[in-house]
Amino acid sequence: MKPHLLLLPAAAAVFIALGFSSGSKETVSTYKNTLKTPEENYANYCSGCHGEKMDAFTDRQWKHGSEVKDLMVSIKRGWKDEGMPAFNKTFTDKEIEELAKYIKKGIQNVATFNFDSEPVTGIFKSESITVKLDTIATGIDVAWGMAFLPDGSLLATERGGKMYKILNKKKQEITGVPEVLAEGQGGLFDIVLSPDFKTDNLIYFSYSKPKKENGKTLATTAVMCAKLDGNKLIDQKIIFEALPYAPTRHHYGSRLVFDDKGYLFISVGERGNEQQNPQSLDNNQLGKIHRIHADGTIPADNPFKDKEGKPTSIYCYGNRNPQSLAINPWSNVLWETEHGPRGGDEINIIQPGNNYGWPVTSYGINYNGTTITDKAAAPGITDPILYWIPSIAPSGMAFITGDVYKPWKGALVVGSLRFKYLNLCYLNGDKIVKEEKLLKNIGRLRDVRQGPDGFIYVAVEKPASAIYRLIPM
Repeated sequence: MKPHLLLLPAAAAVFIALGFSSGSKETVSTYKNTLKTPEENYANYCSGCHGEKMDAFTDRQWKHGSEVKDLMVSIKRGWKDEGMPAFNKTFTDKEIEELAKYIKKGIQNVATFNFDSEPVTGIFKSESITVKLDTIATGIDVAWGMAFLPDGSLLATERGGKMYKILNKKKQEITGVPEVLAEGQGGLFDIVLSPDFKTDNLIYFSYSKPKKENGKTLATTAVMCAKLDGNKLIDQKIIFEALPYAPTRHHYGSRLVFDDKGYLFISVGERGNEQQNPQSLDNNQLGKIHRIHADGTIPADNPFKDKEGKPTSIYCYGNRNPQSLAINPWSNVLWETEHGPRGGDEINIIQPGNNYGWPVTSYGINYNGTTITDKAAAPGITDPILYWIPSIAPSGMAFITGDVYKPWKGALVVGSLRFKYLNLCYLNGDKIVKEEKLLKNIGRLRDVRQGPDGFIYVAVEKPASAIYRLIPM
């Protein structure tokens, strides 16, 4: 299955996206030599993580210092466990100093920067529908996941470690949430209801679970099941822990979804270790998508077995950082999006036992400009049905099934963290035939769901820190 965009070697694809000659096999060194100013270096090496206008630096805690000399150390040496690569082989010392000064100047005004294209109203026009934002909740710092209760209320997770029940636009905190490691990209993540919630009152949520080992704090993606008793969680039980634990603080994956047969799918990122984790099936659950029963036991027909012949939780492998899962309601097949590096975010249709390529194949290059692989396709690798260059940082995905938004019915919506919009994908069967950008510059869009009422709900990070419902006008 080939994506509808042109297949290119990973580095060449990025060169073309950035305006270099089409089809040429430019080397990374040639690519780098065209980027001489700190403005260009920031745009092409830093903005993917820190924002086009440095807005991701807003209100951050400067763990390693924010002075020029501190920034120079961070740029040159990196902070591997925290997802910051080293650029000592990418830039000269002079370029690092200039870039540090450019960043220092930029972050001084980022909190009060007047973004020219920031929406001035809550009304957005698309090609076929105009919608307005109905604010459901505010003050949730990085709302990560949402789930809808039968009584009309909404459960929402906050990455920092809190969970809320929202009813009639008022929120109450849920107690009984376990300890989470809210560092880097870690914290409290996705949330789903049991398929039998009306009778068992069970909810499932994912989080970064810490563990002390040899004086160092490690973490992994874990899933807990608990009973919702009013505004508290009781009978908590961990039903999944991805092994091995890792010292890094990024690429947790962490999306959850139940299919119509009651299987729970869990996405797990490769935790920044692409050379070891995603392609390894030997005692390694990182960089993969898993399938388990609701009680945590493993289905007998899962595609991979351990050395003793017992089924494992692994459903597919070769995934980088999959941050959205959704069941296609017309085919009942699992769809997934995952973050690529610089370029190469993907939408995949997930089949049991398949290899999705990371890092054997990719449409992107490393954050520091070096090549990961020169292959965009390879034998035995399942190609994405769509990839984005440059990366949009997809997070949250939903199929539109109702008549509330008739022109969008049958389409797929995906949130963009990096470019702050909702991506609408028109479908023809399993093919994406057209894309449209909705809610432009609304903010870092973390999650999107279709509620039982047929409306689309979106969770937006700071500065909005809000959950909205989209109302057609």
